[in-house]
Amino acid sequence: MQLNRVLPGLAGLFFYMNYKLENVKKINITKPLLLDCKQTVSNFPLAYETYGKLNKKKNNAILVFHALTGDQFVSGTNPITKKEGWWVTAVGPGKAIDTNKYFVICANVIGGCMGSWGPKEINKKTNEPYGLNFPVITIRDMVKAQESLLDHLGVEKLLCATGGSMGGMQLLQFCSTFPNRTFSAIPIACSTSHSAQNIALNELARQAIMADPSWDNGEYLKKNTQPKNGLAVARMVGHISYLSEKGMQEKFGRKLQEKADYEFSFNADFQVESYLRHQGYTFVERFDANSILYITRAMDYFDLSKQFKGGLVQAFKKQNTKFLVISFSSDWLYTTKENKDIVIALNSAGANVSFAEIKTDKGHDSFLVNEPEFLKTIKGFIDSMQIKFENEKGI
Repeated sequence: MQLNRVLPGLAGLFFYMNYKLENVKKINITKPLLLDCKQTVSNFPLAYETYGKLNKKKNNAILVFHALTGDQFVSGTNPITKKEGWWVTAVGPGKAIDTNKYFVICANVIGGCMGSWGPKEINKKTNEPYGLNFPVITIRDMVKAQESLLDHLGVEKLLCATGGSMGGMQLLQFCSTFPNRTFSAIPIACSTSHSAQNIALNELARQAIMADPSWDNGEYLKKNTQPKNGLAVARMVGHISYLSEKGMQEKFGRKLQEKADYEFSFNADFQVESYLRHQGYTFVERFDANSILYITRAMDYFDLSKQFKGGLVQAFKKQNTKFLVISFSSDWLYTTKENKDIVIALNSAGANVSFAEIKTDKGHDSFLVNEPEFLKTIKGFIDSMQIKFENEKGI
């Protein structure tokens, strides 16, 4: 892979992105946060974005938790990349999560690279990027930081909280840690802990990054560079897991990339090769390699049952939240069985829970694309929860 041909001027790109990141919405979290690694931190930034307006009764707020490579820019145009928000299919005026009706909030997780406290941020003690001096964080650390954002925005209780993949993990942790902060919840295509296969896929991505000589033990930002080859391969690994076998076969099969026959070289002969390389190349432009290390480690450490002596049932014991758990039939990364296990635990804890499996061949990424049945399902649930929330509060 000759990434240098595709990504010239990375130093200039990083300068541009850092300049633009200075202008994103942020709060400074002053309240001390005890991390699971036993370090206590305070006075750190949390970047966020909002869509729509919070009404006078403050009963129309929806919190979205983003996935591994997502960010706070859910809808509209991402001001940093100039591309569409990552969930523009679901969030926006007239969409399933209608910003004409609802106030949508999304924060960039700590450990991320879109303005929140993470390994690319400057360590005030050294005046250099944290790199691997950044503490290892967990999903629980992420949601504790985001709860402070709700306090800042004056939202006592959310109408709904939702998220897919790692966003769903954050949501389950949020509901367990703060059982009275949301009226309803929609965990999508997630699990309460990673399988051995998922840990292995994340380790493959991490090793691809760390094997790149430019990674330099995490110190690459001091040289204003990026382990672009390793990061691109890490992204390719992820993309394979996000698609279903049937979906990949129907989309690509053995089609050649703008040629009549094999080149007998190691260029991208097949369309699927070209697709993966494109995904890797473009990802390097917008994401930090160390953030991938830290966030995937947080996902692998996540084990909700381990936090409670009574297991998952105990984790959900105090729930008044109304849940809709959603899975996708062709998702082999977070299977329907894993999502049903969440439903079983919630039922055993006496929680109000419903379940929907969406039939699709689009794999794990089904929640990010235009999947009509999925969009109809979340719209119907949220709209019904709004009525119930208003009736319950007597407003």
